[in-house]
Amino acid sequence: MTLNTHQKIIYSLIEEGSKIIDIGCGAGKLLKALEKKNVSGHGLELESEKVSAAVSNGLSVIQGDADNDLQYYPDNGFDYAILALSLQSMKEPKHVLEEALRIAKHVMVVIPNFGSIENRLYLFAKGRMPVTSQLSYQWYETPNIHFCTISDFVELTKEIGCTIEKRIAINKSGKNKEFKGNGCLGANLFSEHGVFELSKN
Repeated sequence: MTLNTHQKIIYSLIEEGSKIIDIGCGAGKLLKALEKKNVSGHGLELESEKVSAAVSNGLSVIQGDADNDLQYYPDNGFDYAILALSLQSMKEPKHVLEEALRIAKHVMVVIPNFGSIENRLYLFAKGRMPVTSQLSYQWYETPNIHFCTISDFVELTKEIGCTIEKRIAINKSGKNKEFKGNGCLGANLFSEHGVFELSKN
């Protein structure tokens, strides 16, 4: 099972034997890989077909809507909550992030960076919403309902009042490196994805 770059980063940061919840876990690819680290893994997924695929692969995944269902989980019930390319598809991403920080000691977030120079140039040159390898949907069919940049996300963490333990930018070729601040002149311009590890203050 081959993990993509952001999944490999998350895998490397999660400690052996942790209790985790993957919010928007899809068919559970990352959860399956994390079994090698003896984690107690749980998944929450909206699409029934993906839930069925995950369950048939022996994973503990239930169908649910993160916008509404995280309230039923207890405080600090998990070591890690994962929101990998799912936060921007939530109706209330700030609320979901706050709930994730409530139920887990650490929250791993991966966001597509809508502020990359490739997207900016596409919009400038064509006057249309970008359709790229990163954003492969037309505007009317995309599951992404909140368009966020790396700098936007850093500002959101300040508003919520949580700590960024790690901030990693991934460029188009899959290379990644840590960055500082809001990445305004670096990560925000030249990265396709941002990976963040958050904790409560």
